Formats: sequence, structure tokens, C-alpha cells
Amino acid sequence: MTRPWLTRDDLGAAGHSATGLLLVSPDASSVLPMGPDDRAAASALTGAALRAAGVGERDRVVVALAEPAGALWSAAAADVAAAAACTGPRGRMRLHHTLSALMATTLVITPTGAMDLLARLHLEFLLDPLDLGLRTIVLTGEIASKRTIGHLAGEFGARVTEVLASPFGGTALAWRAAEDDPLTPLAGGLIAPAPLTKDDWSAPPGPLAELVLTPRGHATFGDAVLRTGLVVRTGPQHGPGVPAPAHTAGEHVLVRGVWLALPRVEKALATIDGVAGWELAISRPGTLDAAALTVTFTRESLVGNPMWRSRIEQALRALTPVSIAVEIAGNVSEAPFPATVTDLRGHHLGRDRALIT
Repeated sequence: MTRPWLTRDDLGAAGHSATGLLLVSPDASSVLPMGPDDRAAASALTGAALRAAGVGERDRVVVALAEPAGALWSAAAADVAAAAACTGPRGRMRLHHTLSALMATTLVITPTGAMDLLARLHLEFLLDPLDLGLRTIVLTGEIASKRTIGHLAGEFGARVTEVLASPFGGTALAWRAAEDDPLTPLAGGLIAPAPLTKDDWSAPPGPLAELVLTPRGHATFGDAVLRTGLVVRTGPQHGPGVPAPAHTAGEHVLVRGVWLALPRVEKALATIDGVAGWELAISRPGTLDAAALTVTFTRESLVGNPMWRSRIEQALRALTPVSIAVEIAGNVSEAPFPATVTDLRGHHLGRDRALIT
């Protein structure tokens, strides 16, 4: 029997009939059903990642992750540490106050979130990061910039580890303690590189490969293979273990730890009269990702029309919690043209896996 290969869109399409606890992405493009055994397994794997990071029964953990990952990590941390709380990803001043009020020793956060907290401590709050007393920082949910792990370790005086988590629900899958290390899987048979263009487990993955999940025994998926959209560079230089993701591919792009569905952006803008095409540009000019959508109209009268700009802004806010700046091109195009994505971070390789080389 052929094993089904599923994407994020497949999971979202099946959401209307899914049962049990549903781990839903912020835009509902991914719906991961979890039965009791699935939840126990996810909590156990995430707890194992915290233990590998050095978290113990005397630690106090604050989780600054978005849902659905935040609830999973805080629940798993409560089983490992003395205390655990989830604050969500927004609000650096609030996060600083929470860390101090709870006397936290461990922080679970995205790489850009940690770097942004560090920058604000120095530049806005005029506080010494060492005064927080953090002993452990766990990074997850994003592709980190170079030297992030070492920089944070030095500034906070903490042990910093990076965890690869499932992009569908946040379950910890593998971890590493240094940027040059491969990822060490937390359990066998859960994650591996696979070809970008072939739904064939036995085919060689090539120099660029997509990480896929094989949640054997899952109450809903059974032996299905889940494409993550995370792309690694394979090769002998990585040695044992799993290469850490360096890129993404497909119809979803990772921005500030949230997967943005490009087809939904297309569908929303297609309903707005006068839009000829658009370009989504993603960058990381400082500590955080920035996204800007440049829209080209078909008529000159729309270029300076604040109502049309507002319609586009409202359409984007209805799709995703990610803040996307809207810019209007000065020129017009009478003919429609394909939407494009320009990732200045170098992360997203393309929407069509078959064209990625």
C-alpha cells in the first residue's frame, strides 16, 4: 500500500472533518488532530528536548511562543521543571517583567524574539541581560541568523540550545547545542530528508532536500509522510544526525515564526478590483523579520487612492497575524502579471518545488 504524502494544504483541507484536540495554525492553513496518545507522545518529546537543554526540576520556565506551540511547550515544561508559564510572543517589556516576577531560569523563544529582547534590554530598557539570571535559553520556531546561539550565550551568560519543532503543532523533534552541529533526533524514525520533487522515500534526496515527518502510530495519519516545507542542505560534512533547516520551499513562507499561505494572499487580492499583481518582499534588517507587499494597479486613478490601500491592508490583516506593510507601485500595468516572492534573507527558495535546483 502506497504511503500518502501530505502537505500543509492537505492538513488544512481535512480540518472540517478532523476530530479530537486540533492544533490549528493562526491562519487555519494547517490543522493537526491529536488523540490522547498523540498528545502524550508530543509532550514526552518536548519534555525530552527541555531535559537535553539542561532543564531540571528546580528550574522555572517561561515560554514566549505563539499558539499552538506555546501551550504544548508550557505543559511539557510543567512536567519537567518546578514551574512553567506561557506569555505568548509579543511584548518585550511584558516578557521582561514576567521573567523577573516569576524568577525564571529558562526561556523558550524564537531566535529573532531572543535577539529582539536582547537589543531592547540594551537600547531601550538600559538593563544588563545578566541581571535576568537566565541559565538556559531554548530557541525554536524559526531559521536563526548566523552566530545567534553563540551571541545569546555570551550576552545572557546562559546555555543556549536550538530545537527543531514540528511546523504543524510545535512538538520538539530534534536539538543541537551549537550552530555547527547537526540536529540530534529525539526519537528514531520521526524526521528525515526526502526529495523535493518526488513522493518517494527510497529516492536519493539530492543536495537540497525537504525534511519530512513520519508520525508512525498517529491516531489520524498512521503511516503518512508530512512535508514540512523546511529545506536542508545534505552532504557528508554534516556527519551523523539531521542537517538543520536553512531554507523553506512551497506555497507557504515562514515569517516571524508564522507560516504565511501565499495562495490565500493571492485569493484575497484577486477579489480587489484593479490589482494587476504584487510582490512580497521579506527581509531581516535588524533583529526581526519584516514583510512588505508592493501592489501594482491597472489604473492610474487607484495609485493614490487611500480607500484601495486600506482594502488591501484589511484583507491582509484578516489572513494572518504577521504584520505586512503595504506599498503601492508608482507605475501601472494594464495586463495582470504573476505574483512574486523576494526573500532577502535567502530563506525561501521558491513556490514550485520542481523548479528548485
